[in-house]
Amino acid sequence: MRALITGGAGFIGSNLAERLIHDGHEVIVFDDLSTGRMENLEGIKNHPRFTFIEGTILDRAHLSDTIGRLQIETISHQAARPSVARSVEDPIATNEVNVTGTLNVLKSALDGGVKTVVAAISSSVYGDTPELPKQETMPYNPQSPYAVTKVAKELYLKIFHEVYGLNTVGLRYFNVYGRKQDPKSDYAAVIPKFVTAALQGEDLTIEDDGGQTRDFTYIVDVVDANIAGFEHPQAAGKSFNIAYGARISILDLAKQIIAITGSASRIEFKAKRKGDIRHSLADISYAGKFLGYRPRFDLEKGLKETIQWYQNG
Repeated sequence: MRALITGGAGFIGSNLAERLIHDGHEVIVFDDLSTGRMENLEGIKNHPRFTFIEGTILDRAHLSDTIGRLQIETISHQAARPSVARSVEDPIATNEVNVTGTLNVLKSALDGGVKTVVAAISSSVYGDTPELPKQETMPYNPQSPYAVTKVAKELYLKIFHEVYGLNTVGLRYFNVYGRKQDPKSDYAAVIPKFVTAALQGEDLTIEDDGGQTRDFTYIVDVVDANIAGFEHPQAAGKSFNIAYGARISILDLAKQIIAITGSASRIEFKAKRKGDIRHSLADISYAGKFLGYRPRFDLEKGLKETIQWYQNG
């Protein structure tokens, strides 16, 4: 398989690239390095089946040329402008990358004869509806510009399958964590922030009261889901929850990380961010049916591996 990964120098994309190389596939990473980092690709950058191309998904001519010239068979579309907070600050930039960029990827894939496009969506499409667990049949209820772009992205996937016949699969990620996740960004996810703070003996800061809950998904399971999207044609035109299927409060998460690291860190609280949701939990049975998705890492196992990676880094 010859796979193109947009945003392949980022957290999820680089983990997927390593796995595909390990499994014997050819990998082309297409990334503008706005948030991705070349150090994430250090282990495979000189591999004979690996190619890096610096480019933006907003440049459809460059994207189309790459897909056609390299005869790409499958695409994992991970490139995006992340963060709810960033989207609140600048909704236009978020829309350009996440919506227009996705449309460029899909049209270029269609024109280039690509077989399948698997794309990152987000659990944010559900919003803050009280029903738990979240099921794919629930209506959209976005609470931020970022979430709106993920809804639009998913609808474009569906239309490109139904109207143009392109095999597309959407993966609604629930709070992905693991190796290579950047803890230094102003918009970093909670687990890398907590882990690095605990390892340094610094305070763990919780936005809101800590009672909010999340369903955390280890990176290995997310990589498995992307590969399953390539391999299961019956999943075409559908979107799936990708999660572990259990939830924990942010306060309990902080306490667990402090316990695993043996840290003397304390917990402090600050105001809630705009656009954040209160509770999240996924029903993953639909992904199990059509993708054969079975997560292998519960939170404790995933946290221990994650903490070990940060300690070794």
